[in-house]
Amino acid sequence: MSRRPGQSFGGGRRNTGGSRRGPKKDYIHPSRFVQAAKAVEREEYVATHQFVDFEVSDLIKNNLTAKGFVTPSPIQDQTIPLLLSGCDVIGIANTGTGKTAAFAIPTIHKLMTQPMSKALIIAPTRELAQQIEQECKEIGKGSRITGALLIGGSSMMPQLRDLRNNPRIVIGTPGRIKDHIDRGTLKLADFDIAILDEVDRMLDMGFVNDVTEILSNLATERQALFFSATMEPRVTKLIDTFSHDPVTVSVKQGEASENVHQDIVAYETSSDKITQLHNILVDQKVEKVIIFDDTQRSVERLSNELIERGFKADAIHGGKSQGQRQRALSRFKRSEISVLVATDVAARGIDVADITHVINFSTPQSYEDYVHRIGRAGRAGKIGHALTFVNG
Repeated sequence: MSRRPGQSFGGGRRNTGGSRRGPKKDYIHPSRFVQAAKAVEREEYVATHQFVDFEVSDLIKNNLTAKGFVTPSPIQDQTIPLLLSGCDVIGIANTGTGKTAAFAIPTIHKLMTQPMSKALIIAPTRELAQQIEQECKEIGKGSRITGALLIGGSSMMPQLRDLRNNPRIVIGTPGRIKDHIDRGTLKLADFDIAILDEVDRMLDMGFVNDVTEILSNLATERQALFFSATMEPRVTKLIDTFSHDPVTVSVKQGEASENVHQDIVAYETSSDKITQLHNILVDQKVEKVIIFDDTQRSVERLSNELIERGFKADAIHGGKSQGQRQRALSRFKRSEISVLVATDVAARGIDVADITHVINFSTPQSYEDYVHRIGRAGRAGKIGHALTFVNG
């Protein structure tokens, strides 16, 4: 994906990490936070293809080689040929299985070989949208395909400039994409590729009406790809409405929490709570940790407290500018900080493979949110750890 000098990809309307308290939390019995990690033996997948086997342009193949891509993951191996053939696809897969490349490779190839085609990629969070953009840029390096990133937390002006340049690929969050449609600055009638990543999470976040309206604006003849970890009725209804004879590819292997050792931390008072957290963080086994708290204010307060205690920490939530969020996430990825304090805005869309621990300093809104949170640990076949603070 080429970039003009000064061109910027740039906001979602929803604030998923707000300072106001949301709806009343579901009651979750503390016993559900306690579970030993399972040593799950899975049959080794034997790929049918190598990346050099896919019928894509040499430019893409060279970029994949430069990235060190040799053997595709199961979702890539099974999905890429279907998308190259023009099929609509439903991909059921856990986070961290290589989904982005699975749709980015055939999409960029189609944009390179079909000059009239345009692609829209929708993601639930700013961070995931940015990661998708980065992957597309690397896979499409040198292709001269222009794009726009439409996410919240930053100025509209760079996005408006990018949209005036008639981008071939638009990546964004539902709220900000809808904002541009309403402004008349984004017209989707000639977009014939639609990709929705983490559909279930988008619907959980209340984007169902926005997503439905966005998809209604696309070209009538289009190719659609939906990725989701679950296939609940709302997801099925959306897919049935906006796809045509989709092929389902399921590579989901159990729950993300299976390889996470889960336990509770009982506390009596606020001072006892922070003392116990301090003692946990000084343990050498806690190498890189995400700590979840309820609100923007509590996240900022806890982050500052940990910094004062000498920990390398930063905060990420919906009240931060996009630049601040991205800098904190980059520092975390590069291990310049070892503690990231976050609202649930970070529960999905953060692809950091070496997180050892997830700590729920506040209990999650629902058990499903709990599973999303702790799924950040125990990636790449490693055993992760999750601790949940429970009063009393």
